[in-house]
Amino acid sequence: MKKLLFQLDTDIHPAVFDTVVAYDGGADHVIGHGSVTPENVTPLIEGAIFTRAPKEKKYTALFVGGSDMVAGEKLFKAVQKNFFYDFRVSVMLDSNGSNTTAAAGVAKLLSSGEIKGKKAVVLAGTGPVGQRAAIMLAKEGASEVIVSSRQLSRSEKACADMKSSFDVDITPAEAVDCDARGKLIEDAQVVFATGAAGIELLKLEHWENNSNIELMADANATPPIGIGGSDMMDRGEDRHGKIIWGAIGFGTLKLALHRACIDKLFESNDQLFDAEEIFALAKTMA
Repeated sequence: MKKLLFQLDTDIHPAVFDTVVAYDGGADHVIGHGSVTPENVTPLIEGAIFTRAPKEKKYTALFVGGSDMVAGEKLFKAVQKNFFYDFRVSVMLDSNGSNTTAAAGVAKLLSSGEIKGKKAVVLAGTGPVGQRAAIMLAKEGASEVIVSSRQLSRSEKACADMKSSFDVDITPAEAVDCDARGKLIEDAQVVFATGAAGIELLKLEHWENNSNIELMADANATPPIGIGGSDMMDRGEDRHGKIIWGAIGFGTLKLALHRACIDKLFESNDQLFDAEEIFALAKTMA
């Protein structure tokens, strides 16, 4: 029985990256559909859940992707509304790689030190990777998790959304430039930079002499990277007394995690892989 993965993308074109990783994760065939919305997804789901016998449904799975996590979350929920009894298949949500990237980064931080009881700051964290990372840090018992943005209103909205969706308390903060972000992390032990590609969020001078910081990670692999003075290849490097993970450094785990999730989709027909499930797997792999 062939393992079929249907790639439901909210963008016009299904992501090539996700297609390649799906094959590497063990799918025999990947069938991509672009511009998928909650309004037009039902016929696709019906085709997936009605065509194979109960014991064979595990060989059909769905992957929800695209560049927009908000759209992806809506589609992920819409997909599940079409399931009933055993007429269902396993589904993974990883819009823009947000779940796997955040899970891999936080898992590597966990492998390098203690997060429970520590103060964590997610810089430029209102995007999907930042929000997922903040949720994971909070779930791991950080004493406080702060999410910064250049606009306080954006941070406040992101924190409210995380509270609503995952029941975690995240503190919003405004930090308009490197100096403000340097001030924000003065008493933090954990720092995760999740800004846009090519945007420097901290300069070396803002963290090298900070004796409070223990763990740092940067999700930006496009120079200039988010944490100045670090390297995208850092794999738990000790820099100025801080353990640092760069985007490529934990990117190896991100790719392995993505492939592992795809493989697990075909173990049964009743699995859902969102942030929490993907993070749980990441911790076993880190």
